[in-house]
Amino acid sequence: MAKKEGMKLIANNKKAYYDYFIEDTYEAGIALAGTEVKSLRMGKCSLKESFIRIEHGELFVYNMHISPYEKGNIFNKDPLRVRKLLVHRAEIRKMSAKVAEKGFTLVPLKVYFKDSLVKVEIGLARGKKLYDKRETIAKKDQKREAERELRVKG
Repeated sequence: MAKKEGMKLIANNKKAYYDYFIEDTYEAGIALAGTEVKSLRMGKCSLKESFIRIEHGELFVYNMHISPYEKGNIFNKDPLRVRKLLVHRAEIRKMSAKVAEKGFTLVPLKVYFKDSLVKVEIGLARGKKLYDKRETIAKKDQKREAERELRVKG
């Protein structure tokens, strides 16, 4: 099968950017069944409540919802099953050292096709306090107002 060039976004975790400060990002592959890949090609994926844990030197993503493939019948897997992320050991060691620090966690930010492979962008994140969230909303509103003013004048 010929490889397609570029990156096609499947799902984006906007809530992660609202709830966390993203300090660093990593790219990981994901171990999937065939019907899950077909479902992802149709864009049926949600990262809303998903999170990542390091267990026994491996990364696993929890609560990532991939809808069952319509024509998959008996080959469909559980939509919320735990899925293994494929990352180099050195990167896992770096991530686990950071997560051991107080306040850091791993969250999935994006799921996308890179060429013909499914990839997950992982964010090393630090939680925001309530006042940080308010500040983020205020900045977004100011930016929107400035863009609106430019559109009216131009």
